[in-house]
Amino acid sequence: MKLVFVLYNYFPYGGLQRDFLRIAEACSQRGHHVTALTSAWEGEVPAWLELSLLEVKAMTNHDFNRRFAEQVRHRVAELQADAVVGFNRMAGLDVYFAADPCFAAHTERQGRGWLFRQTPRYRHFIAEEQGLMDSDALILALTREQIDDYQRHYRVAEQRFQLLPPGIARDRAWHEGALAQRQDFRAVNGVMDDERILLMVGSGFRRKGVDRAVAGLGSLPAPLRDKTHLFVVGDDDSASFQRQAQQCGVAERVRFFGGRDDIPGFLFGADLFLHPARSEAAGMVLVEAIVAGLPVLVTAVCGYAHFIEDSGCGEVLSEPFEQSNFNSRLRAVLENDDLRRLYRDAGVAFGVDADVYDMPARVARLIEARAESRSG
Repeated sequence: MKLVFVLYNYFPYGGLQRDFLRIAEACSQRGHHVTALTSAWEGEVPAWLELSLLEVKAMTNHDFNRRFAEQVRHRVAELQADAVVGFNRMAGLDVYFAADPCFAAHTERQGRGWLFRQTPRYRHFIAEEQGLMDSDALILALTREQIDDYQRHYRVAEQRFQLLPPGIARDRAWHEGALAQRQDFRAVNGVMDDERILLMVGSGFRRKGVDRAVAGLGSLPAPLRDKTHLFVVGDDDSASFQRQAQQCGVAERVRFFGGRDDIPGFLFGADLFLHPARSEAAGMVLVEAIVAGLPVLVTAVCGYAHFIEDSGCGEVLSEPFEQSNFNSRLRAVLENDDLRRLYRDAGVAFGVDADVYDMPARVARLIEARAESRSG
C-alpha cells in the first residue's frame, strides 16, 4: 500500500513525533511504502521513509497551519495514496491520531468567550476540526475523555473511534539490569546515594509545568533541598526557568539536558517523576515512569493520570492546581522512603502484565483495514 503520514514538523524528542515515526516504521515493516509530508525535519531520515518537505511561509501560527493543510490536500491528490494518516487535526484525513485534545472542548474548559471565537486562530482550528469530524475518518483516541469530548461537541458515532493503549517501548520497564543502570547514571551525574533526583521529561516546558517544579524545589526545607536535584529532559528554551531557579535559590540544583535518546537511564536513576502539567491529552511518559518503577506526582488534567491511580504508583493532584498543595506533597513523598518504595513496587508489578506496549503494530493493522475499506 501507499501510505501518506502528515505532521506539521518533525524533531527527534517530541512524544508525538516519536509516535509518528514508530507507527510509520511499523507500517514499513509490514511491506507498505510510507511518504511523510511535513514542513521541517530535524535529524536523520530513515532509509525506509520517503520524505516530502512542504515549503510553508506565514506570519502567524494559525496561518501557517492553514497553508500547510492546503498544501497537504493538494499533494495528497497528486500522490494517490491508499490512506492518509494525520497527526495534527485537519480535514481530508483517512486516519487521525488524536494526540491533541478536542479543540472545541479545550476552548470551553479555558472559558474563552465570544471575542476569542471571532479570531482567525479559532475559526481556522474549529473549521479543520469540524471538517475532520464530519468526514468518515477513523479517529485513534488516546483516552476515553477525548472520545466523550468529540461526541459531545460533534455527535460523532462510536464506531468512528478506536481507543489505543499507550504503546511504550519495552526498554522502559524495570528489569534485572535496571539497578546497575541506576548506579551508573547517578555516578556519571555526580549524585550521591543519599541525594534525590526529581525528573521531568518532555518538550514544552511551561505546558509541562517546569516552573511549578522549580517553585516546588525552592519551597523545600534547606536540609532536604540541598540534597535534591531537578533534572529536566526535553527540547525547549530554558532561559526563563533558569532565571526562576536563580531567584528561588536553587540554580545549582536544576539541570537542563535537552533532548536525549537515553531516557531509560534517567527513569531508573531518578527518585520521583514530576508532571505538574497545565494541559496534557495523554502523557505517555507517565506510563514509562510507572513501569520503570519511578513514583509519579502528576496533575489530574493529564489524560493518562488514571494509570497512576490504577497502578497505585504515585499521587494525582486535583484541579484547580494549587502550588502550596504541590509543594506539600512533594516534600511528603521525598521525606518518606517507605512510601516511595511502595509506589516503586506497585509500578513494577503493574508493568509486568499491563497492556501498554504494542501500540505501533496495532495502529499499523488499523491503518491497513481503513485503506482496504476505502479501496473496497
